[in-house]
Amino acid sequence: MSEPLIGLDVGTSGVKAIAISPDGELLGTAEESYALSTPRPGWAEQDPEDWWLAAQSCLARLPDGPLGLSGQMHGLVVLGDGGRVLRPAILWNDQRTQAECEEIERRVGFERLVALTGNRALTGFTAPKLLWLRRYEPDTYASIRHVLLPKDYVRFRLTGERVIDAADASGTLLFDVAQRRWSGEVCEALDIPLEWLPPSFESTEVAGAGDQAAAALGVGIVAPGPLSVVLGTSGVVFAVLPAYAPDAQARLHVFCHAVPGTWHAMGVMLSAAGSAAWLRRSLRADHAVLDGEAAAWEPGTEGLLFAPYLAGERTPHPDPDARAAFTGLSLRHDRGALWRAMLEGVAYGLRDSLELLRSLDATPEVGRVSGGGARSELWLRIVASVLGLPLERMESEEGSAFGAALLAGVRAGVFADAAEAAARCVRARDRIEPDPAWAELYARGYDSYRLLYPMLRALERR
Repeated sequence: MSEPLIGLDVGTSGVKAIAISPDGELLGTAEESYALSTPRPGWAEQDPEDWWLAAQSCLARLPDGPLGLSGQMHGLVVLGDGGRVLRPAILWNDQRTQAECEEIERRVGFERLVALTGNRALTGFTAPKLLWLRRYEPDTYASIRHVLLPKDYVRFRLTGERVIDAADASGTLLFDVAQRRWSGEVCEALDIPLEWLPPSFESTEVAGAGDQAAAALGVGIVAPGPLSVVLGTSGVVFAVLPAYAPDAQARLHVFCHAVPGTWHAMGVMLSAAGSAAWLRRSLRADHAVLDGEAAAWEPGTEGLLFAPYLAGERTPHPDPDARAAFTGLSLRHDRGALWRAMLEGVAYGLRDSLELLRSLDATPEVGRVSGGGARSELWLRIVASVLGLPLERMESEEGSAFGAALLAGVRAGVFADAAEAAARCVRARDRIEPDPAWAELYARGYDSYRLLYPMLRALERR
């Protein structure tokens, strides 16, 4: 029997590791959680030692085999002499760097930044965090010798190597995404030493990728055509592009994909299943009960709309100050109506990203859906009808760790390339088709939904 392939994902709430066979059969799993530190409002940090301890614990419970790594993107790990961690890592969901983002766009120029990196400066990215350290923790900044991202710190502890893959490096705002290498121009404009940054490779060369690229590989997104739709805490719509093509307004993220020589674009809404978790807590009922009550309402819930901006928004509105709202409430609306309007509002938010992807010449034929929200049959039927695409659920629900295991197999020579890995190991479990009658109603509902954001922002400015 061939040795198993191991995938390890360094997430925000914990580490997950899996072992699979070369045919994609799940052989074992292990998970370890850790805390998130919020020392001030809007801050988010973690101790890299927690990742390392959790990774060790997970790997000890699985068989040995080729290892692939995925992980939360954008987090800043700074090392001093001897590989010493200088301070807690600043994570992707940290919001302290708005002034530094404005400084980056001023120094580089907005259009030039987007052309080089595929993105605008956002608070979650790595580069603004370095500028923040330089301004507010100059002693720490002066001690920096190496910069790593979360999963690559775990790799460093495992192997002593300081390397990164193009997919994860794309999220630093220091990477020339078109040329798939560090950007000397951006680093010079920001006065960030290139020697701090680890050598970059393709994901298949080092068996590593950022979590979204790894998760997309794990559901077989290796070329233009299928779309990855993630109904996690945040919502992601992800497509491989026929060529490097950033959105001129940077409303989408454009990164190198884990498949060499390819790029992907993705829209990210910050509160997808997060909206469901918030409303379920507020209504004090479980998902199954609320889905049953929501199913009694017709699509559109008699004009009730939900704007899902509970934590600000990223796509298509890069606005950390955006806020959520229900509009169109009447005496007839009950908690089932609220629940259905929430499900529909998130689906409309995903549609925003899909329309932007189409503007970059993405031509999706089917969506492959994952995340906790994919367990709701009603929600999947709504999303399929709003997007106008059939949705497939895959046999494996192991997400980024599964994609990391496939990368381990490519690096080890078990698979010739990422396409063969997906063909051998990724299989659909079922398929949800759009409802034609619902799709017609939702087309009109989406037109109304698109009016919500400018209306809400106008009210907030008064």
